[in-house]
Amino acid sequence: MITFVDLFCGGGLGARGAVTAGARPILAVDAWDVATATYKSNFPSAEVLCSPIEHLAPQNLASTYSPDVLLTSPECTSHSIARGAKPGSEKSKETAIGIVPWLEAMRPRWLIVENVNRMKKWGRHKELVNVIESHGYTVNDLFLNSADFGVAQSRKRMFLVCDLKGSVISREDLISLHNRNNKPARTIIDWTGKYKSRPLYSENRAQATIDRAERAITELGRNKDFIIVYYGSDYAGGWQSLDVPLRTITTLDRFGLVTWEGNTPYLRMLQPPELLKAMGAGAHHHLPHGSRRDKIKLCGNGVCSPVMEMIFKKIIQTESKEMVLAS
Repeated sequence: MITFVDLFCGGGLGARGAVTAGARPILAVDAWDVATATYKSNFPSAEVLCSPIEHLAPQNLASTYSPDVLLTSPECTSHSIARGAKPGSEKSKETAIGIVPWLEAMRPRWLIVENVNRMKKWGRHKELVNVIESHGYTVNDLFLNSADFGVAQSRKRMFLVCDLKGSVISREDLISLHNRNNKPARTIIDWTGKYKSRPLYSENRAQATIDRAERAITELGRNKDFIIVYYGSDYAGGWQSLDVPLRTITTLDRFGLVTWEGNTPYLRMLQPPELLKAMGAGAHHHLPHGSRRDKIKLCGNGVCSPVMEMIFKKIIQTESKEMVLAS
């Protein structure tokens, strides 16, 4: 079985995809205790360390852990457009460079680096790629949208899929491995009435929220459900249809659902189980730790599981073909 070490592991949403493909996590590291507790609850057989990676000695850990894949999702907040006008932190960005000692110590066949696509505008991005290549890896630089993998969320991310044996992997290779239909946002909604809504026009409701809703009602007509989008680039007027994938989940409480009772619009926020479903994590993944805000952050920091599933499926497929040819 393919094994992997998971750096910046978060709550294990990317790992869930890897495990679904047939891989096994042996070590995971994250600096946030809620993330590591969540990871351990979902993958109890893995060793999980709560620490910044720079506080650990990978050469010591390499004597115990020899993974086939080093899976990494360095901190992305200083690359992400979601941070708005805030200045980027170079220290945050350089967590990506921090994976290099782990690569050198563990020498896995495969390296995966996931981040927002704006990371490519970082001055040291090319340096990172050059360093990876200098260690003998072929770097496949991919731009993948989770919506192309049957996920009910449009989430565009950069993936560096790197192989010591020179495999060339394309976006089309990965998409061809799955046969799932595209999913609209309405498929993640819990329609049972479990989560209670309040009238849109209620006391203390922010005028900006009402304005977003009224733009949607003007466009769609009354008695049509929709989602209000609170944060991020407001190219859709602060709302979106339920008939397209959800816009990118962030670490903030970003999405509100507007439904109708008679001719009266009601509003509630999307809940962590709905966001988890929009990450494609499936019924086997759980968020048992932390506050509601923590659980939203775990989703916003995560990797859509089906995307990682297809990357690992391709890795496993490649190695299986090599074994057949060698026999």
